[in-house]
Amino acid sequence: MRPNDVIDACHRSHRSLIAALAHLSDDAFHTRSLLPGYSRGHVVAHLTNKTDAHVWIFGGPSTGEVRQLHADGYDADAAAAAGAARPALELRDDLVKSFGRLEAAWDALDAGLWDRNATMNAGPRTMAETVAHHLRNVEVHHVDLDIGYRASDWPRQFVEGELARRIRALPDRADHADLLAWLLGRGPAPELEPW
Repeated sequence: MRPNDVIDACHRSHRSLIAALAHLSDDAFHTRSLLPGYSRGHVVAHLTNKTDAHVWIFGGPSTGEVRQLHADGYDADAAAAAGAARPALELRDDLVKSFGRLEAAWDALDAGLWDRNATMNAGPRTMAETVAHHLRNVEVHHVDLDIGYRASDWPRQFVEGELARRIRALPDRADHADLLAWLLGRGPAPELEPW
């Protein structure tokens, strides 16, 4: 089923991020972000690349293909670095166009194809699940840009949906006894394995 509520949240997140980037100069885009080794330009280039990859996978269901998010050997850091040094106008323009292509891909997807799969980095996901993944990308990277947007600004719908998914996956990221001891107030927070 088409996830209209998540798509609506993505539209709002797209507008919010584009508005926040509108005033940034070339120098501001070349300033360090909250992601280690990434400038703001890297973050925007990365988000554009990820959005374009989502456009690609959304073309799969109508042709009967299960498309993979990235080709084998894709290097996200190298791809972000390749676009990071461009002028602010180009970085913003590419992101706006990429968001527009993705929104058009969502609109074009037949109602009966939202349960079809794509192969994401973490494994198979439905088209509907992929929209939530994109919302996470936009919201988290908006914070990573370090331009005044904080986790406390995240929309409630994003927080509640993403938190539920992360809590379900939490046992896979820590020793179960250590995790339970922490949840019962009987031990320190365990060290978590990477997502």
